[in-house]
Amino acid sequence: MDIILLERVEKLGSIGDIVTVKNGYARNFLLPNKKALRANAANKKVFEANRQQIEADNETKRKEAEAASGGIEGKQIILIRASSASGQLYGSVSVRDIVEALNADGAAVEKSMVILEKPIKTLGVFDVRVRLHPEVNVTIQANVARSDDEADLQKDGVDVIAQMFDDDQAELAANALAADSEEQGEDAGEETGETAEEAASETAETTETEEQDDTETKE
Repeated sequence: MDIILLERVEKLGSIGDIVTVKNGYARNFLLPNKKALRANAANKKVFEANRQQIEADNETKRKEAEAASGGIEGKQIILIRASSASGQLYGSVSVRDIVEALNADGAAVEKSMVILEKPIKTLGVFDVRVRLHPEVNVTIQANVARSDDEADLQKDGVDVIAQMFDDDQAELAANALAADSEEQGEDAGEETGETAEEAASETAETTETEEQDDTETKE
């Protein structure tokens, strides 16, 4: 379907451009959201007659978005989630979660503004793009952690997942060392026991020999 863009659409074009898109994309998204018009003769005349006003309205909205971007650009939101020992979340962080966290922190964004390529499924700090206007994009960070303390560590650049792995390895090494020490202790005890038995046997043999010598002397 051929359409006339009423605003800039990423990967398609800018205001007034006539482009060809799939029918479903036009009917389900562009047309109902007033981002475009069907590119027929009547609509072309309507657009040209109102082009100046459409461009002026777009410029006003762009400036408003730029003014609002200062309070959002670089903002970091903290999302506390449960995870496995490997850092995999039990569930995921979605666009809705990010929108709710941003708005709770004083922003004013809608789901359609948050560009998340795929749900977040691990602990960590992730860059997320927010499109405040077709020509105004900002980047915020989603800090996904198991606790506020871990979120603070991640904010300072600590790789919590790597730290978890290092801690697990250290614990395994400590357990292995303790087990090895215990085994060596048992071996030492066994060797000491055998030596004592041998010493007792040697003492008994010596005593018996001395008694025999005393008997022969008396005779």
